[in-house]
Amino acid sequence: MDSLQRLCSSLEPILRRVVSEEVERALGRLGPATIGGRSSPKRIEGPDGRALQLQFRTRLSLPLFTGGKVEGEQGAAIHVVLLDAGTGGVVSSGPESSAKLDIVVLEGDFNNEDEEGWTGEEFDSHVVKEREGKRPILTGDLQVTLKEGVGTIGELTFTDNSSWIRSRKFRLGLKLASGFCEGVRIREAKTEAFMVKDHRGELYKKHYPPTLKDEVWRLEKIGKDGSFHKRLNKSGISTVEDFLRLVVRDPQKLRSILGSGMSNKMWDALVEHAKTCVLSGKYYIYYSDESRSIGAIFNNIYAFCGLISGEQFYSSESLDDSQKVSIAIDLVYIHDIE
Repeated sequence: MDSLQRLCSSLEPILRRVVSEEVERALGRLGPATIGGRSSPKRIEGPDGRALQLQFRTRLSLPLFTGGKVEGEQGAAIHVVLLDAGTGGVVSSGPESSAKLDIVVLEGDFNNEDEEGWTGEEFDSHVVKEREGKRPILTGDLQVTLKEGVGTIGELTFTDNSSWIRSRKFRLGLKLASGFCEGVRIREAKTEAFMVKDHRGELYKKHYPPTLKDEVWRLEKIGKDGSFHKRLNKSGISTVEDFLRLVVRDPQKLRSILGSGMSNKMWDALVEHAKTCVLSGKYYIYYSDESRSIGAIFNNIYAFCGLISGEQFYSSESLDDSQKVSIAIDLVYIHDIE
């Protein structure tokens, strides 16, 4: 187990989720900025001829529901930055780098083309107000203060769905708060367009990505309390982790449990969704003999990850088929390694 502990210790810094403060510092050190391969938008003149613009650095976790927390993908915090569009770098000094920003809701069809600019008046004209007799559309921490050009959005919640808007979608927008950097033009930011659904659908929604401890019906093609759900539960498969372990160990048995009602197309979609789950970072090791000179490493869903031989780690991708066959002959049933 000492080798396993050493392996896990060496992998832990890579697998651990980066905390918000570390992300903020990293963002502040970044040079030319891109998101998803997109280049910096066109310049907007600011002080000293600089082109300043706000930008969301984190994609939202979708879909969104009323009453639910607005988060980044995989539950990450939502980070925003102030950029110099001319250099692509974060503006980490000057009064603009510590400005206060307002978070607003925009119409989903505002400025569909990423490369097109807009004026402050055009941006404001697309801000969505609450419907008559309704609460404000967005509640929570509606302002964020930059620190060295980087900020982290607090808790936000939608109180109304987006079905009544022409495009049936919203965007989140970010603009300079009143009283800050007056006379300076800083281009506003916007997220991608998204739907906000009524929270009643939350009870039955699928998770993207699912978590290991999610109930198995959170996966695509498995309806809550449906026939597939009941068959899986009857066979002791109640969580996404249980499902993934059987996918690795005996996929044919899993298909047999689901029955003929599960088509190949449904099966492929189900397994593909399940495999987007973020694993826990827990590992098991199995030694072929008492000398412990060679150990096989498995992750928490029992998928083979590689070998430890002496002080060296060899990933599964680096091993050829004959080596993997030899390993398989030496290994006992996977439950013996827990």
